Parts: sequence; C-alpha cells; structure tokens
Amino acid sequence: MTTVIEKESKTPEAFAERVFGSYLAMIDVFAMHVGERLSLYRAIADHGPVTIDDLHRHTGIDPRYAREWLEHQTVTGILAVDDAGLAADQRGYSLPAGHAEVLLDRDSLNYLAPLLKIGMASAGVMPEMIDAYATGGGVSWEQLGVNARVGQADMNRPWYLQSIGPDWFPRVPELDATLRGGGVVADIGCGEGWSTIAIAHAYPKATVVGFDVDEPSIEAATRNAIESGVSDRVQFHAVDVATLDETDLYDAVVGFEFIHDLARPVMVLEAMRRMAKPGAPIVILDENVGEAFTGEADDVERLMYAFSLFVCLPDSMAQEPTAATGTVMRPGVMKAYATEAGFADAVAVSIDNDLWRFYQLV
Repeated sequence: MTTVIEKESKTPEAFAERVFGSYLAMIDVFAMHVGERLSLYRAIADHGPVTIDDLHRHTGIDPRYAREWLEHQTVTGILAVDDAGLAADQRGYSLPAGHAEVLLDRDSLNYLAPLLKIGMASAGVMPEMIDAYATGGGVSWEQLGVNARVGQADMNRPWYLQSIGPDWFPRVPELDATLRGGGVVADIGCGEGWSTIAIAHAYPKATVVGFDVDEPSIEAATRNAIESGVSDRVQFHAVDVATLDETDLYDAVVGFEFIHDLARPVMVLEAMRRMAKPGAPIVILDENVGEAFTGEADDVERLMYAFSLFVCLPDSMAQEPTAATGTVMRPGVMKAYATEAGFADAVAVSIDNDLWRFYQLV
C-alpha cells in the first residue's frame, strides 16, 4: 500500500515544499493564538474596519506589534484590508464574517479557536515533552495547564449542547426513554461539565451527576452549571471513579471522549458497570478512527494522532501503571477493554459523526 509520504513526497523538492508549508501554518497558529488571547479578533469584529490606533485603543496592544500582526493576518488570508495603498496608520482592517464564526462564535460547530489553545498548551511544555519521549516518562494534564483544559472543553461544548438531546441519545432508545422519564444518569469523565449540562438541558426531568479526576475542571463545571441554569438537577464530584464502591445507583451511565485518556481504563469500565442498575444503558463516546492502521489516514485520524502525540499519550504516561492507550483507540481496543471489564461486548451505535464513534456496553 502506498503511504502518505510516498504519495506526497517523492522528491526532496516536494517534501521541502511540504515542510515549508508546515512552518507557515505553525506561524499562523501562533499568530491566531495572539489574536484570540488579546481579544484582537473580537475588537475587529465589533469595531471594524479598524486602524492600528483603533486596535490599540480597544485592546491595549502595542501599536508597532499591532501593525505587524495586522499586516501578517492580511497576507496570510485571515483579515481583509480596505486599501493596501494607504499609509500604514490609515489602513482599515476587517474580519470576514465566515472567519469570525470560526474564531469567535463559541456556539457554532465551526468554532475552532479552542484548537489553538490545545496546540499552544503542548507547545508551552515542549521541553518536558522531549524529556518524556526520551525517558518514557509523561507530561500530566496538570502540566499542560489551563489552555488544554479550556481548549478541550470549549471544542466539545457546541457539539454536546446541540447534539446530545436532538440527535445522539435518541439513537439509543432505552437511554432516551430512561432520561425522558426522569432517570438519574452518571456522566463519567465530564471535564468542565458541558456534556452533563447538555443532558440536563435536553432532559428536564433527569438528574445528572458528573465525575472527573481534575479538580479545576469540576470547579469550572460547577460554575458552568450555575450559569446555564441547571444547577438544581446537576451535581459534580472530583474523584477517580475507579476508587468508588457505588453499586446499582444509576439508571444510566455515560462517558464522553475519555476512555483513551485513562491509565486504568478497565478499572474505570468495571466501576461504570457496578454503578449502573441491572439492565441500565451504558454508552461511551470515543474517537472515530479506522478499524486498523493502514499507513494512510484521513484528516480526522491525523488530528487524533496530533492529540495523542502531545496531549493524551503523554498524560497517560505520567501515571503508573498505565495502559498508555493514546487517542487513536481503535474499535478492537475498546472491545478488548470492555470484555476485560466484564461486559459481553462494546456494540457500535449507528450515529453518523466524523469525529466520534459511539459504543453501547452490553
């Protein structure tokens, strides 16, 4: 089978072009991160077209840096300039509406500003990454810091809020019926709580209990639930569910995009099985990657390898002992973990989604 490298880089010149393009793309990410962190895009969207002085006045950015950033963002195709022939201090810069949606609209499924945060979280600990790769150590979620935590939460937020009730859960009839009837559901690995909150929004009679090992995530989840108006039916606990002895408490148990992160996935799946009442639906969402490694991949699988290289695998390697699964958790691995945890199978649920695959544990 022809590999990606063989197809795209048969000559030194072709591969040099690819590396050069990769460097330019990396600088775009750095510059977009600056624009997001300093609220430059927000100021341009709200007040544009803006001049250098306008951007300084609205955001406080140094004028000389503002000029260089505005010009770069224009030549790389992110901003538009009204008249490039004007003097530098007279030009007006604007942000096209489609670009504003991707960078600023946190309710849009096209919102990708959080991806920049995740990338910068990894870049910020690259010396530690190099050491981990050399020694077999790890880089923990705590070391990756707030950019990783908030980036992941904000990436998933619009998908959870828009999809759990209208699309995903109705594809599992017993889960949907349980929650419509007012069941109590445990949401394992809830992060900043957007999956938990989405379930509460979609099912007004249900009670939802979110669990996560990361205390800052649980603190943020608690705030998010209050701001979302569902704190009366939502609880959060900062705990490793593998250590819990809760048995037969929940009418349903769910978990979103977290099994591949776990150092002890089988123990957590065993805990989920114990937590569920007999016959209660247990549903897992994890990454939608190919059935097997073939030497080729679509962009989604390349993205999952990116997360695995610099977020998920280093985090799991920071713990001992560890399964060291990595983000690219193929279906056979998920099924093996499920059967080892005492389930008969992990059955794929028919939900069409480019990013995620859904399993019902039976």
